[in-house]
Amino acid sequence: MTLHTPPPSNLREMPSPQVAFHRTELSVILSLYGRMVAAGEWRDYGISCLREVAVFSVFRRTAENPMYRIEKRPKLRSKQGMYAVIGMDGQVLRRGQDLKTVLRVLERKLIRAVD
Repeated sequence: MTLHTPPPSNLREMPSPQVAFHRTELSVILSLYGRMVAAGEWRDYGISCLREVAVFSVFRRTAENPMYRIEKRPKLRSKQGMYAVIGMDGQVLRRGQDLKTVLRVLERKLIRAVD
């Protein structure tokens, strides 16, 4: 008679939770998004919640690369700041601890001279 033992189950090894934007963070981001849509600058967005980063991508058109990415990386909280705005070319435009101050780099796009 052969005894088969089941593989050990490690209940302690739970898959790490995904990083996501909190409701207050999303309200700040979507407020800016609404103003940019009203100005005709942005048309679409996408949200990705991954293991180490949450990304809010902004598109001018649906079928192209994102113009801007707003990223949340909690591991960088104590170093550079967990929020970042990244441009189309991959350059970090602004990084910091406070989401509203980081998003100011995008609000400058709304300010235009009135003739």
